[in-house]
Amino acid sequence: MRTSTNNSISLAQAVSMAVGTMIGASIFTIFGLGAQIAGRDLPLAFLLSGCLALMVAYSYAMLGRQIVSNAGPISFLLKGIGDTVLTGALAVLMWLSYVVSISLFVKGFAGYLLPLIGLEPSPLRTGVIEAGVIALFTLLNVFGSKAVGRLEFVIVAVKLSVLLVFIVLGAATLDFSRLSPSFTFSGTEGMLTGSIVFFLSYMGFGLITNASENIEKPSVNVPRAIYISTVMVIMIYVSVSAVALGNLSVPELVDAQDNALAVAARPFLGHAGFALLSYGALFSIASALNATLYGGANVAYSLAKDGELPEVFERKIWFKSTEGLYITAGLGLLFALLFNIESIASITSCVYTVIYLCVIIAHYRLVDTYGGSKPLILVFMLVMVAVLGGLFWYQFQTSRVTFYATLVTFGGALLLEYFYRYGRKRTFGIGKKLPGESCSSGTEKRDGSR
Repeated sequence: MRTSTNNSISLAQAVSMAVGTMIGASIFTIFGLGAQIAGRDLPLAFLLSGCLALMVAYSYAMLGRQIVSNAGPISFLLKGIGDTVLTGALAVLMWLSYVVSISLFVKGFAGYLLPLIGLEPSPLRTGVIEAGVIALFTLLNVFGSKAVGRLEFVIVAVKLSVLLVFIVLGAATLDFSRLSPSFTFSGTEGMLTGSIVFFLSYMGFGLITNASENIEKPSVNVPRAIYISTVMVIMIYVSVSAVALGNLSVPELVDAQDNALAVAARPFLGHAGFALLSYGALFSIASALNATLYGGANVAYSLAKDGELPEVFERKIWFKSTEGLYITAGLGLLFALLFNIESIASITSCVYTVIYLCVIIAHYRLVDTYGGSKPLILVFMLVMVAVLGGLFWYQFQTSRVTFYATLVTFGGALLLEYFYRYGRKRTFGIGKKLPGESCSSGTEKRDGSR
């Protein structure tokens, strides 16, 4: 059993990292887009997408309690699917998903900061803010996991306090007529579409497995952190979206896409509420950026140790020199400068859904060793296939450019993996310990090969 070290992350800190990422991903950055898609059914859309997340969390928790590796789901895929081109391409895609998520967060940060300080958004101003925020948190991550965990705990405590004020005070002025489900075909379609698109909202629980080597007692705390963080965020999403829709009309929320929640606080808190929610958004998005940058750099390092990323990552990146961290941050800034929030969110949702689906498939194949219910896993697998199909259909109907960009992203990952696997003769290596893997005592008891 792993014991606590100076760099260990506690259960509370692990939950804080996941909650920080999830809340920053949707409640603040793309809430206005959610209102546009789901309308007054947005709370139900968040509830349904949370149920989808719990389906995936089941496999992450069952596998993560015994396969302790900072490579996270890639270690699960290596165990369940093997060292294949598909696994390697998914490894590249997972790293790129962190890069793209970083760009989503910094764009959201700029969207709230500029109105708060009274400046009109412009490409130059937005770009300067995005660059400054990424530089700040890159510097923080150089100091290692303990600094990340401590900061997450503080930031998440602050933003949850802000959201609690928003929920409690806003509940007193709710207009319940705005919250009644539409029960029409278009309303139901919007709710289902919203739940699929905002599946991205719950991606943060996966970061727990990407830091499992640094978590105290991972065989116990990894599954606990996954379930606790996901359920907490479901409750927060549903409550916040209900208060926002109950105090502001859907058209007004859609018009205020860049800082929708801050605008939603004005009817019952005035300008002070606008400022409070803006500061809360900045804290929230900062914590999401902090946790994602940490997870992305950790993934890059864990995979690079076995040759899955270019050689520049193979120097001692984590806690020593920091080339991988700098490249991850730099590419995140590049995406932020080139793409809009809606395209970034849509592409990231597709990437994560493919990874989640493959993890569930791996769990199905490993269920006899690591535990779980085969019929339940099979149902979850079919649901994820439907979610992926829904995402592609949404992209095809709303933005052909985004649809083709997603296909190019998947194709590019496969080509890159093919080049490194066959052109450079590099693999994860069968028969060796998985990238970054450290088995807990639970694994030793259930798997006699270790």
